[in-house]
Amino acid sequence: MSQNDSDREDTTIYKAVVNHEEQYSIWPADRQNPLGWYDTGKSGTKAECLAYIKEVWTDMRPLSLRKRMEEMANNPAPASSESVAA
Repeated sequence: MSQNDSDREDTTIYKAVVNHEEQYSIWPADRQNPLGWYDTGKSGTKAECLAYIKEVWTDMRPLSLRKRMEEMANNPAPASSESVAA
């Protein structure tokens, strides 16, 4: 009888990685990072790495969006002089 892959315990050691948009993921620790992803310094089981990511990745918006939204909040567009006819 063969054992189903989903029934096997995952013994892979993972590492948490982050990209330039401050988005997080996990990657097998023994593999080279995908292009554009960098080590965070956290490695361990899948559950440990996911718990770390849950703790540090508190804003899911990409960095570029957060910066743009902050810029818009600090420099609001002038109000339109057009009025809506009633």
